[in-house]
Amino acid sequence: MDLAAALRAFLRIVERGSMTAAAADLGVSQPAVSKLLRNLEAHVGARLLERGPRALRPTARGLALYEAAGGPLAAIDAALENLRGEGAEIAGELRLHGPSCIGEVHLRRIVTAFQDAHPHVCVSLSLENRPVDLIFENIDVALRMGRPSERSLIQKRIGFSRRILVASPSYLSRSAPLRDVADLSAHDLLVTDASLRNGALRLRKRETAEDIPARPKLVTNSAQVLVSALREGRGIATAQLLLVAEELRSGALVRVLPDHEIEPSEFFLVYPSARFLRPVVRAFVDFAAPALRRVEGIF
Repeated sequence: MDLAAALRAFLRIVERGSMTAAAADLGVSQPAVSKLLRNLEAHVGARLLERGPRALRPTARGLALYEAAGGPLAAIDAALENLRGEGAEIAGELRLHGPSCIGEVHLRRIVTAFQDAHPHVCVSLSLENRPVDLIFENIDVALRMGRPSERSLIQKRIGFSRRILVASPSYLSRSAPLRDVADLSAHDLLVTDASLRNGALRLRKRETAEDIPARPKLVTNSAQVLVSALREGRGIATAQLLLVAEELRSGALVRVLPDHEIEPSEFFLVYPSARFLRPVVRAFVDFAAPALRRVEGIF
């Protein structure tokens, strides 16, 4: 048995979730991959994979083997691929995931610019406000809000996203005066669920923080719902600056209580460390990270 080939086949099955996809990646037939897996399971004397609701996934012993073997093989494969790929055209499929708050405008623009530079790249971009399992959901790169807890992921820090208080001029013109944070109780608040901590807003003023009890008029996990409600003059919102920068420049929205900000969110680009890092994935990470850091509101 070619142990290296069997291990590579096993790793690709875990990462892709199916033998067919693994075979396509490796350039061999599905029966050949199945035979390599059977030989590997016989060699180690244990079942390595089981069928989950949507894909093949490793057993406890399979996961242990994946974590132990993935790093060394991935390092060898990545080094060889980079040598082969020097000067080669960037092409292939790229599977991305990110939150809608930054994805619908900024990540979409970055993806478009990347495809303009590399026209033979096909992108699948999923925008959802939930963490994903990159391996089992077959994602190459994800943009995460909040520091990832998985130690198996490579994390490239992008920066913090400023979160401020904003409203439309029409709302402010017909509402009670707003001079300090105590006046917020007399206003309609529009917030994302991430802004609340035990029913309170944590507002920062320079080096101090204060928890303000809040009874929001609207709580949503959709950034676009929040921005639409703001434009319609529905209230005062806690919004990421990157979402409302254009509206602030045009005067459609204005900052309120400008000395105060909400606790910022932190963004990371993440991708599995123990997988074969294809040139298109490496190229996108190198392209997207500086582009994301240039987004207004990221610091």
